Amino acid sequence: MASVDASTERFAATVAGLTERGIAGATLIPPWTRGHVVTHVARAADSLCRLLEGARTGEEIPQYASMAAREEEIEAGARRPVAALVDDVRASAARFDEAVRTLPEEAWRRRVRLRTGELRTPGSLVATRVRELEVHHADLAAGYAFGDVPESAARFVIDDVIGALARRDGVPPMRIEATDAELVRDIGAGGGPVIRGPLGDVLAWITGRGAAAVGLSVSGAQGVPQAPYWI
Repeated sequence: MASVDASTERFAATVAGLTERGIAGATLIPPWTRGHVVTHVARAADSLCRLLEGARTGEEIPQYASMAAREEEIEAGARRPVAALVDDVRASAARFDEAVRTLPEEAWRRRVRLRTGELRTPGSLVATRVRELEVHHADLAAGYAFGDVPESAARFVIDDVIGALARRDGVPPMRIEATDAELVRDIGAGGGPVIRGPLGDVLAWITGRGAAAVGLSVSGAQGVPQAPYWI
């Protein structure tokens, strides 16, 4: 949770530094504006709280009522003032923190179902939250780039994504190597092209932000391939 707390503080500080005009600006994941991204991060925290409540009670509680409801929540909150968005980020983070810290011991052994259908343990939701905060922080395109993500958090997110890919069939084999950190990971069954570059660019690439991964090179393929779809 220390990683979650640190990521939350960095994210909230960036949002607080935006102007009312800036919150409507473009992001790395169009057509969402910064207001959409910030609202999504807050509602995602609440969705994880629902999963943790399911672990607490032993009942299967959906992460979202539906994907349409998820989109409606994001759209409804995207045009709020900066101060309201910051308050929402902090309040939803506090709810997630409380849900994690008060989860009974037996609940940590139960599994919950993500919106993708994947079954995960409650402990893995901490990695999910770090991923949401760090990737979407960079998505804001507001001065915080993938290269600014702390190495420990970047490794956390990369391993979380690779873990998700490992649970799927048909993932093309490839290897990633960070040239500025001791990180080498195989995707799929091993073999295939080798993608190399700074850790921040590797992080941007593996999370599907290829346009932000400008420092990558590849051997064994004609150009850097598209990252496997993972979520």
